[in-house]
Amino acid sequence: MAAPIVVHPPSPTGGRRVTADGAILGLAYELRDVEEFLRRAGVDIDTAWVEDTTLIEWRGGGPESWA
Repeated sequence: MAAPIVVHPPSPTGGRRVTADGAILGLAYELRDVEEFLRRAGVDIDTAWVEDTTLIEWRGGGPESWA
C-alpha cells in the first residue's frame, strides 16, 4: 500500500508538490512548508514525525532534499 501523503521530487523550477490521497496540498520549498500543509489538512504533527513517519512517501530524495 502506498503512503497516503506523497512529497514529490523537486521540480526544475523549485519546490516539491505535496499530495494527500491524490489531492494537491501545495508546493513546498522546505520542510516547514510540508508541516504547515499537513497542519492545515488536520494532521497533528511535529518535525520529527514528518521526517520519520512511514505515512509520508518521499520521492526523489528525503526531507533534506529541496534543490
